[in-house]
Formats: sequence, C-alpha cells, structure tokens
Amino acid sequence: MTQTIKQYAEAPNQFIKASNGVIYAYRELGDKTGTPIILFIHLSGNLDNWDPRVVDGLAKNHWVFTFDYQGVGLSTGTPQATISEMAADGIAFIKALNFTKVDILGFSMGGMVAQEVLEIEPRLVRRMILGGTGPRGGQGIENVIKISDTDTVKAIFTLKDVKTYLFFTRTTNGKQKAKEFLARLKERTTDRDNTISWKAYRTQLKAIKNWGEASPADLSKYNLPVLVANGDHDKMVPTPNSHDLADRFPNSQLIIYPDAGHAGIFQNYAEFVNSANHFLDK
Repeated sequence: MTQTIKQYAEAPNQFIKASNGVIYAYRELGDKTGTPIILFIHLSGNLDNWDPRVVDGLAKNHWVFTFDYQGVGLSTGTPQATISEMAADGIAFIKALNFTKVDILGFSMGGMVAQEVLEIEPRLVRRMILGGTGPRGGQGIENVIKISDTDTVKAIFTLKDVKTYLFFTRTTNGKQKAKEFLARLKERTTDRDNTISWKAYRTQLKAIKNWGEASPADLSKYNLPVLVANGDHDKMVPTPNSHDLADRFPNSQLIIYPDAGHAGIFQNYAEFVNSANHFLDK
C-alpha cells in the first residue's frame, strides 16, 4: 500500500499511543516500503517547523515520519528535562509504530537527541544524518540560553521571526534565504500544530545547556554510516562542532555549506536532499 499524499503541507496529523502512555502526534509521507526515516526536530520545534522541501524531497523515495516530542505540540505528556529522556521519548514513538530498524535525521537539538538514541539502543538505527548539531560536551553548546535569549529580544524589537537571526547568516544572501524559508513554513494553512509552551521551551533550553556541559560520549564505538551537515557560520552550535562530530564517528561524511548558518540544510535544501538521498540509498 502506498501513500496518496504527495506533499508534506497536506499530510494529515495522526496520533499513536506508546507503551509509556503518551499519545504522539505525527505525520508521514512517502511509500510505505523500505527503512523508514524518523525526523527529530530542533529546539521549540513542532510538526510545522520542518522545511517542506526537505520532507518532500526525502519522501520521493523514502517513508518519512515527523513527530512531536511528548508535552510539545499536539502530543500529550510532560516535556522531558534531559536530552537522554527525549531520546527515550523518540524510541517509545518508534516502537509504537512497530519498527525495529530505522534511519534518523536529527536537526540541531534533534541531532543531539539522535546521538542519545544510539547510547540507549544502537541496534535500532541503520543510518543517521545529523544537521546543525555537535557532540555532547561540544564547543559553545552550553551558551545556547544566552544566544537564544539575545536573539529573541532582537526579534521582538525588529518584529521578525527569531529564526531569521538564529538560523541564517546576516549577509544579503542569508537574509533572502531566511525570508524564503519562513515563507515555506507557512505553506500549510489547515490543521497546523500547536506552538510549544514557554515552560516546555525553557525546559528544552536547559536540557541543551546541560548536555553541552556534560562529558563527551565515545562515538568511536558506533560503526553505522553517519552524514554530518552544517553551514559554515553556525552561531547556535558553532560549526567546528560539525567537524568534531564527523571526526568522532569512524564511518562518517561531512558537508559544510558556504555562507550558511545553523539551518544550512534548509537554506541549501536541494543540495542537501540530493546528498541525503544518495547517502541513504547506498
């Protein structure tokens, strides 16, 4: 059986109850064959924060799932206080779908959560894509609260979406790409997700800060193929972390996009989708 929905902007909200009692909100796209790809979203993100061009591009040849962490968006439950707990959250969602092997795309905080999935249940993951993220204890990750708060104030005073400042460079090109990205996020006009609560947002911020201050994990023991991608001017998770992350995994590839910030995989969605599909289909 195949999906009739061809665009992420039209994918219906669905719900599934996991063994932990949480009812997870999710969307799926693509033919229901092969290894499914589970997408782990960024800080404060919900189902509507995935770039539809990325999801649509991956779903042309793959079965793609996005979901809300518990206590976020349309999912029930309590926002998790640590990155490791969010990983257990993701595993509960995956097992509720009865999958025993998945691919993972984790962006920003989602990439941190994805790494913790490996720590808890490494055999669950076939291949992993990590965008705009870094290793546990990585350079500057502990500064996330200060950076986010500063740009939130700037966004309020300039009447702009905070992602304009956090996700993109301030070059002419970066400003234009930010505008285009934010327009794509608004393409879905019905059955949109609920915005994260302020309490849940602050809980996630603290979880990232603590993870950034924690002892590094030994990623050298994981031999799965890993694709690491980022912009060359990431201010949220400084770009050197992407190089570090790729070095720590023994079977990795690294892509750095020029004149791009934290959301390099969205700014360069066409190139990223092409690289991601090639990586997943090897």
